[in-house]
Amino acid sequence: MSDAFDRPFRRFFFNPPIVREWTGSTALMDWLETPSSHIIKINVPGFSKDEIKVQLEEGNVLSIRGEGAKEEIQPKDAILHVSERGKGDFSREILLPENVKTEQIKAHVDNGVLTVVVPKDVNPKSKSRNIAISSKL
Repeated sequence: MSDAFDRPFRRFFFNPPIVREWTGSTALMDWLETPSSHIIKINVPGFSKDEIKVQLEEGNVLSIRGEGAKEEIQPKDAILHVSERGKGDFSREILLPENVKTEQIKAHVDNGVLTVVVPKDVNPKSKSRNIAISSKL
């Protein structure tokens, strides 16, 4: 493999994906990382805050789901020629990095965009530690 392929694109082909599930929904996502947080923005046009569920699941998985009903056609004697605006359900699961403050995650929806802010832990706890060695177990 060439160096050009090896460097920037390697993680897409050889590491497990960060986004675990994409259902093909219209809930398109942007994920930005700043020095202090991860900011996730998802298109949720027509959904109210009560129709969207944001949960942190086991293993640092952020689960975002929306459930909405199709709009009814009015008046009843109308003929439907094209239907592209109906709100359907969507689901996204995002595997968050380990260095986040899960207890401080915040979400809000405004103008059809759900914004989830996941603060980073700027002083992550080290997973390595010294093990004392004795002469007998």
